[in-house]
Amino acid sequence: MKRILFTAILLAGTVLAFGQNKTADSTKNTKDSTREDGLNFSVNFHGHHKRDTTSHHEGRYPKAFIGITFARFDLGLATLVDNGSFTLKPQNQFLSYRQWKTSNVGFDVFQMGVKLNPQFKIFISGGFDWTLIRLRNNITILPNQPVLTYRQDSIGYSKNRFSASYLRIPLSFDFRTKMDEHGERWHFVFGPEGGFLLDGMVKQISSEFGKKKFYDNYHFATFRYGGFARIGYGDFGIFAKYYANDMFENSPAQAGLKDFAFGFTLGF
Repeated sequence: MKRILFTAILLAGTVLAFGQNKTADSTKNTKDSTREDGLNFSVNFHGHHKRDTTSHHEGRYPKAFIGITFARFDLGLATLVDNGSFTLKPQNQFLSYRQWKTSNVGFDVFQMGVKLNPQFKIFISGGFDWTLIRLRNNITILPNQPVLTYRQDSIGYSKNRFSASYLRIPLSFDFRTKMDEHGERWHFVFGPEGGFLLDGMVKQISSEFGKKKFYDNYHFATFRYGGFARIGYGDFGIFAKYYANDMFENSPAQAGLKDFAFGFTLGF
């Protein structure tokens, strides 16, 4: 988790620093934006025409864009919803978790789409998403089992984390207000999101055995789908995501267990 956050912060800092070195004065930016031909390499990471590798076809609307980015950095809490309830059913009590330490982290690194007018754009993006469940109980989720299976341990774990990483592919409908006197705008973004499982992991820390990591798919859904919404001003906002299919597959006891996340987002 620390490496995830460090990498995200490093990438964000790199984009911002590069953008600051390459930002032209407002007169030049205004002049360049009126060109009917060529490409303008800009992205809305910091909302002030910072430069990166996303290419925007300038001129009349609609305008297409495609490229590498670092945006929509999500940091929030993950919650398990068991058949419509936030209380886990008896067969799922082994997944009891620490709410304030169970998190969702994600960000996008690629995007392509079209601006239909100054206040609305549609785009598809690709990035990475982690669900990090901090288990309360001293158990080990076992790999390579026919269904989701655990073992009760006599060890007292200082950390017992059960997590899944996904390649996320959201389709965003971005409604934006006009820029205000501060050069900022409100964003109202929503759409469907799909994700492909990259890996599952159990990470445990104890005084007896130190740090251990185990990798498997742990019956996490190979493909998940759901919806998301983001609302924000400038670069900062809030998000919510809900996945409609079950969190686990080929494990009947966990049928109806779904994933919901909400928190803060940076970079529209």
